[in-house]
Order: sequence, then structure tokens, then C-alpha cells
Amino acid sequence: MRTVPHFINGVRVEESGDLNVFNPATGEVTARVPIPSPAFINNVVDVATKAADEWGQSTLSRRTNILFSLRQLLVEHTDELAALITSEHGKTLADAKGEIARGLENVEYACGLIEHLKGGFSDQVADGVDVHSTREPVGVVVAVTPFNFPIMVPLWMSANAIASGNVVILKPSERDPSVSIRLAELFEEAGLPHGVFNVLQGNATTVQALVEHPGVDAVSFVGSTPVARAVHESASRHHKRVQALGGAKNHMVVLPDADLDVAADAAINAGYGSAGERCMAISVVVTVGDVADPLIKKITERLDRLKVGPGDDPASDFGPLITKEHLDRVVSYVTSAPDDDITVVRDGTTLESREGFFVGPSLLDGVRPGTKAYDDEIFGPVLGVARVATFNDAIELVNRNPYGNGVAIFTRDGNAARLFSRHVHVGMIGVNVPIPVPISAYSFGGWKDSIFGDAHIYGPEGFAFYTRAKVVTTRWPQPPESQIDLGFPTTR
Repeated sequence: MRTVPHFINGVRVEESGDLNVFNPATGEVTARVPIPSPAFINNVVDVATKAADEWGQSTLSRRTNILFSLRQLLVEHTDELAALITSEHGKTLADAKGEIARGLENVEYACGLIEHLKGGFSDQVADGVDVHSTREPVGVVVAVTPFNFPIMVPLWMSANAIASGNVVILKPSERDPSVSIRLAELFEEAGLPHGVFNVLQGNATTVQALVEHPGVDAVSFVGSTPVARAVHESASRHHKRVQALGGAKNHMVVLPDADLDVAADAAINAGYGSAGERCMAISVVVTVGDVADPLIKKITERLDRLKVGPGDDPASDFGPLITKEHLDRVVSYVTSAPDDDITVVRDGTTLESREGFFVGPSLLDGVRPGTKAYDDEIFGPVLGVARVATFNDAIELVNRNPYGNGVAIFTRDGNAARLFSRHVHVGMIGVNVPIPVPISAYSFGGWKDSIFGDAHIYGPEGFAFYTRAKVVTTRWPQPPESQIDLGFPTTR
């Protein structure tokens, strides 16, 4: 049985495997992942700390050149990387390539690090006094990333962190860890010094050890809300800088004036793409007024044409779920829906009898607060429809939800879209755009229980998170000036 290695200080490090990695399309165990000992974790942090001393002093031009090289290598190896993702996650090859492309965007943004890290200068703030500011790396960054985007999220974190002069210890999901090793090798091939990007396999115990380790300076996390909250509290308690992004329950509001064909296409794409295993997936379509029935009809027409199959089959629209345990959980929301007076318009659970972890697209009508299908983050191909009477009711429904990651509105009314954007309590908003993931020049992050900490991922906030400001005040006395003044210094 193949064991997925660690990647430490520029080399693969093999250990015996403890955790199973599956091919979700067959249910077969394809590899095992080691759980490192406390001593091993200490050694990895020591390696990172030593590398941080040198890398933090590296020139900006050197960092830029390495990131440009990495960008080219990612392009050249896209097919290989996508195949690795599909083999362990299950998403289609086209979806995997799309993930790589979105990660690549952030590498390209990080290539502009000379501009992003530029400080400020104020001349002659007082007689003979100048002030300038710089941004310096925080040191050792731990990146804990989720299974649903095994290369995109690591690139969101590591590109900005490394561009800022930090070293990274990536702890990938134990469910699909192999592509992280290939990413580490590409960083090395691009010219990154040994020890600047390390991959440490493991489980929740490994994460906790890293979060509490005194040699770690910052923690970036993406995962479920309960774990994000726990990571934020633990890292803060141990005096670390932390950003922890959690779960979501993304709504798509459809007004009566919307183009229903466009809205139905969007609901299918954003609700069932990647088997719904996206933190920005649409999980609730909020229909306003009398739009529900005609929209459901159009959604079902499209849903019935979807093909579910292995991710490496070009005919598949989406692939399997990540594990059997997750499949059972997703199925339970469909089978229990009638108990909450929810209509099962389409039941995709019959596919669970297939080999592998497959479940078909399901559509539920009548989800509402207080029902499990509405309240929980299902993270599968289950789309719910909620019915409200008015535009204001739709805003109130969105704002009452504890999550605030993403939301979309479909309408032809510009003023309605403007009011919606101003009044919803959500971090990322799409107007006739179902998955409003910002481009890399803006930062990704939600509100409320979708984030803990005050820094979003990538973009300008990413560079701010991975650096600390330093301000230097300089005075050059004019000879023969010399005086003693015990008063508080001022600029007057």
C-alpha cells in the first residue's frame, strides 16, 4: 500500500501510514497517511524556523522570480495535478483544472509583491525628523487546508505568505493529500530554498499541536465552522495571529423579474457543481412572490439531464462525494426531509447503491429555518427551495442565517440589486453571478459564523495578515546642536 509522505526541508520523508485515502469513484483504499509524533512535529517547526531567518532577508526580486517560475510550472503540470486531485477528491477533471486556474490567479497577484509590500515615507514631519514604514514577515505560518480544494486553498495561503518573506508548514486534508506533495516539489523546482515550504501530513491532533506550538507565529485555516471557531480560540490563546474561515449556507435570491432560464442554469451550476462540496455552493434558492413553481420546473428539467459518474469520465457533470461517511450524512438530509414537511422534488439517493461514494442531485421544496435541511451545511448535491412573499422577506431570511459567506441575487432591477447589496449581512455578493468568489486583487472572506478573526484570505488583506508593520522615526541633529529635553516628543 502506497504511503503519502511528508515533504520537509526539500525532501520526501516516509513514515508508516495510519489513515486511509480512498478513490471516491470506486471506494478503494489507494494510500495511507502518516500521523507524525510530537517529536517529528517539533523537528519540522525547527526546520521552518531556521529557514525563516534566511528567507525573511531574501530580496524582493528573488521572491518575484521564484513565483513567476512557479506560475509557469503550474501551467505546464496542470493535467498531472488535475489527475491527482480527481483520483483522491473525485471531482471532474474540468473542475480540478478550474481549481488550479483560480489558485494560479493568486500566484500571479503575489508576483506583484514589490508593489504590495511597499512602505511609506514622510519627509520633515518636524525639524530634521523623517518617518518611514516597512512591512516585515511574521515568521512561521501554518496553513491548514480543506479537502474540497486541495491545491487552490494552499495556493491562496502560501503564495502571499511566501511572497511576504514567511515560511509555510502546510497541513493538507488527510482525505486528498497527494497533490500537496507535488506542489511542494514544484516550489523546489521553481527555486524556493529548502525548508521554506513544508508539507506535514496528519490529522486533527497534528493541527492542534501546530496551533499550540511556540515556534509557530501565524495560522491560516479553512474548514467547518465548529473547527474554525476552535482553531481561532486556541491560536489566539497561544498569542498567534490567526485567520479561520468556516462554513456557509449560501442563498440565491430570485426576484419575479429575473430571467428564469438564466437563474435555473445558475442554480444547477452553483448547486450541483463539484457535488456541492464547495464552501461557495448555492444551497438555498430563495424564491420571491410567485416565481417558485416556474423556476422549480426549469431547474428540474435541467437536473434530470445531469450525469453523475467518475471524475475522469468526460461525460460526468459531477463525481462522487469524498467518503462513505459523508455520503451517509448527505443522504440523511433527503430521506428525513418529509418529516419536516419538505417536499422531495427529486431524490438522488438511489445512486448510493453504486460502487463508490455516489449520490445523485436532489431538490427539496419548502426548506425553512428550523428544519435540518435549511439549518445545516449539507455540503452535497442537495438544493433547497425556500419561498418568501417579498423582497424584504428575502433580505430578512438571509440576514437571520448565522452564516455570511456568499449570497446572490437574480434580477433585472438595478435598484433592487443595489439595495440588496447594501442591506444583506454577507461578505461576498453576486448580482446575477451565483458563485461570487472575488478575483485575486480583492480578498476572499465572509461574515458572521463563516469567519473567525478579522483578516480575509489572499488579495490585499492576505499581504496585511502575513506581515507586520514597522515604523521608523529618524532625526539627524544639526551640529553643534545638543540639548536635554525630558518632555514628551511632539512634531511641533
